[in-house]
This record gives sequence, C-alpha cells and structure tokens, in this order.
Amino acid sequence: MNIERKKGFTQVCVWPGTIVGEEKISEFTDWMKEEFNVNVQYLEEIKTNQDVDEFGNPIAGTGDRNDVFFAVKNEDVEKFAIPRLKMGIRWIEDVLSSTNYKSAIYPSRVYDYKSWEA
Repeated sequence: MNIERKKGFTQVCVWPGTIVGEEKISEFTDWMKEEFNVNVQYLEEIKTNQDVDEFGNPIAGTGDRNDVFFAVKNEDVEKFAIPRLKMGIRWIEDVLSSTNYKSAIYPSRVYDYKSWEA
C-alpha cells in the first residue's frame, strides 16, 4: 500500500541509490528545505527488484538498490525541476515511462503515485 500524500503534495520524485532511514526523515526534509528551498514529504524507501532481459530472465548483479520516494509541495515543483537533476532525482512519471522503464523493478502499486503521463 502506498503512503498517503499530504494535501498539496502531488508530484512524487524518486532518488535512486539513496538511503534516508526512518530515524532521519526529519533531517531529510530539513536538508531538502535548506539545499533546494523546497518542502517535501518523505514517502518511503523501496529496494528494487532485478532487471530482466527481453526474454524475462533476471539480469545478474542488478536489483537490491535502495530508492527514496518523496513528494514535493505543489508550489515548489517549478523551482525544483532543474536543481533536482544535479542529484539524479527524477519524477516518478519519467521513471515509470514506457520509454525508460525496462522491467518491474518496483512493485506495481507505485504506478498510483503518478499524477500525469510521461
């Protein structure tokens, strides 16, 4: 089950290969405010499944990466759009786009985090 977003926090982001931990959520949200001047809601961390090849076979050495999911306050999305890129943070819609998404590395429920189609 996905984490319910607070009102006004529509856009979900994915920060691949990042660990926050439940004990550091407050530090994470404070850091995002200081670093980017944006308000965020930490949602969850998901360990990725293995990538699969075109035949559906698991690709060795892939998966088990920790990705952080968080939502950006609606009025902060525009000013966060470019600065997020220097940290490798992506919109959930881009991560799950059929042109970029090559395997089921996340549980299917994360599609419900999308707010638009890429």
